Amino acid sequence: MAKRAKVPHILIIRLSAMGDVAMTVPVVLALQRNHLEVKVTILTKPRLLPIFNSVEGVNVFSANVKTEHKGVFGLWKLFKELKKLSVTHVADLHHVLRSNLLRFFFMINGIPTQKIDKGRSAKKKLTRTKNKIFTPLKSTMERYREVFEKLGFPIAGEGNHYLPKQELSGNAANFYRSQNKEHIGIAPFAAFPSKIYRLDLIEEVITLLQSKMDCSILLFGGGKTEEEQLAMLQGKFDDHVQSVAGKLTFKEELALISHLDVMLAMDSGNGHLAANYGVPVVTVWGVTHPFAGFAPYGQPLENGMVPNRKDYPGIPTSVYGNKYPEHYKDAINSIPPTAVLNKLVEVLERAKA
Repeated sequence: MAKRAKVPHILIIRLSAMGDVAMTVPVVLALQRNHLEVKVTILTKPRLLPIFNSVEGVNVFSANVKTEHKGVFGLWKLFKELKKLSVTHVADLHHVLRSNLLRFFFMINGIPTQKIDKGRSAKKKLTRTKNKIFTPLKSTMERYREVFEKLGFPIAGEGNHYLPKQELSGNAANFYRSQNKEHIGIAPFAAFPSKIYRLDLIEEVITLLQSKMDCSILLFGGGKTEEEQLAMLQGKFDDHVQSVAGKLTFKEELALISHLDVMLAMDSGNGHLAANYGVPVVTVWGVTHPFAGFAPYGQPLENGMVPNRKDYPGIPTSVYGNKYPEHYKDAINSIPPTAVLNKLVEVLERAKA
């Protein structure tokens, strides 16, 4: 009797920041649609597990890299735990020392592996000061797809691979107003100051929005400092402006995000989370730029608002926003609130058309 073929089981490694992990979702959905027979396990940080709650048919595994899976011996322990899942292929979408070592353990056990090509050379040319090559690079999601193609699981075309709206229940339902209102999410924070639109400018955007339309505005952020700042911002307006920071679980936040009409975000994770649900996203960029490949999934290029490059010709000065000349630090704040308002209105009208 012929031996039954083993069902392909791909382990996907992506352990980094929320936005990078969120960008795996459309690719995983496309992988499933193109290869119905494939099993998928995603290895990520414990706090990011809810990102995949509504991705049907995937197993999500926690990597506790600060405790039990810390260091070489911790990664060896993690490998032995993962090996019990009968993984047949490994897709390393992170490609750092930790994931490389974990991938090495699978390689010496005869498991095919592939890693992401981050395109460091092209990104260096895009961000350098002299002889800058200002041209769009591959998106991060395209780089993810290439990993699966090299593993033998090609993913055809872009497609529309979105998550369904999530049920609003519990605390999340309390933040959702009438169906007749526009629900606008605003996530004003990011990892670096150069990517944060000043709160007084956000305040002006909110004032303009309220004068323009009947809307409910939801403020997103995380951590004690951001919670306090957003609470102060909320206090300047009526009850149609609400901060959800610190008031919902991550799962509840995702459900609320899935019901937004538009999300205003920086070059940060919240924009990617919203895009995964097919929510239109307007992004405000500082010293980074969509050309580096980190624009939210499925969003047209014109949804990204960037400083005038005649005034700031060095943009992008870095991929992540951590390197820039001192006088570029406030480049993001050169974008007028009226321009942000107009873009939000334009995107909302386009979504209704």
